[in-house]
Amino acid sequence: MAKAAKTAIKTKDAKAAAEAKNYTKVIKAVRSPKTGAYTFKEQMVHKDKIKEFFAAK
Repeated sequence: MAKAAKTAIKTKDAKAAAEAKNYTKVIKAVRSPKTGAYTFKEQMVHKDKIKEFFAAK
């Protein structure tokens, strides 16, 4: 018999768990000016700051 997957955030502090849900992992492809190859920039960003992350160069 298989165990059920645990997807809920396990923490004693419910406020911290609720705040963690406000963050999103964003990935941006950035082209190198020297070689022309793409690299990826990853960052955890608050959901209100996502547009600012993609607008910045």
